[in-house]
Amino acid sequence: MRAGPLAALTFFLAINDASAAPANSASGSTALALAAVVAQYAPIAAAPKRTVASFFKGDTNFPYGGKISVTADKIVCRTSNVDITSRSCDITFKIAKRALKGRDANELFATMLMAGVPAEGAAGSNIAGLSNLNCTLDPKVIKQKAGGGVDCTFGPGNQP
Repeated sequence: MRAGPLAALTFFLAINDASAAPANSASGSTALALAAVVAQYAPIAAAPKRTVASFFKGDTNFPYGGKISVTADKIVCRTSNVDITSRSCDITFKIAKRALKGRDANELFATMLMAGVPAEGAAGSNIAGLSNLNCTLDPKVIKQKAGGGVDCTFGPGNQP
């Protein structure tokens, strides 16, 4: 039995629409990358910060027992395709703000894109943002090396 042109078009549009939907969560290695890049700037205690960094570089023998939370209220990153040297990110935490430039901003921007945060273009710039980032890391699960143990959720960035 042959599918008609209308059925094929409906199927194509459904797939295309699903792939265009912005992500609002990440898990596994992508979530670990996002949590690790944000954690280095987050106002969290030194021990969990070192643990997240250790996991990100592949060291699962780092001693830490409880779950770790990495959060940010808002992140907005920008690059320019006119001034190709321009890279910046602003991270807003509940009690602090951080402004990143250059390589640090590029790392965060690329990691957000990898996690499915959509980028928008406007007048020679690329902008990606998210809100209410909440990443939870479970060291016991991460140490099992089975692909789990990190989950992140986030909302749209509503860039200015």
